[in-house]
Amino acid sequence: MPDFVLTSTAFDAGGSIPKRYTCDGEDISPELAWEGAPSGTASLVLLVDDPDARGWVHWIVLDMAGTASGALPHGVAASPGAPAQGRNDFGRIGWGGPCPPSGTHRYTFTLYALGAPLALPGTPDGKAVRAALAKAQVLDTTVLEARYHRGG
Repeated sequence: MPDFVLTSTAFDAGGSIPKRYTCDGEDISPELAWEGAPSGTASLVLLVDDPDARGWVHWIVLDMAGTASGALPHGVAASPGAPAQGRNDFGRIGWGGPCPPSGTHRYTFTLYALGAPLALPGTPDGKAVRAALAKAQVLDTTVLEARYHRGG
């Protein structure tokens, strides 16, 4: 069985997130791709947070099709045609890029392979999604971590 992995063409694992994807740039979501989701995956959920800011949530993508491989393009909009997205800790639906007050922060992009969709109503926040994930049938997870440095 292949390893479940999450990658980005925008940055390398452990590398720096380009300014374009942050509040200092265009503040658009980076392209992401995955492969190796386990057999039986019914749904995929992406949660992007900043562990250096007590888990500040930057992006939630909900109940994507449980495909073994797939991708999210850069610049995913918060529109009806886009994947279902939750409310980030900036209070907006969709992507909210790195924006630390100063210094270097780490950002974790965690992709969950689930045995069933979370099927949360509306645009749930990080607390609701984390609570649902704690009760969900998580088949596997993969994490892509990167960092962003902001002067100040």
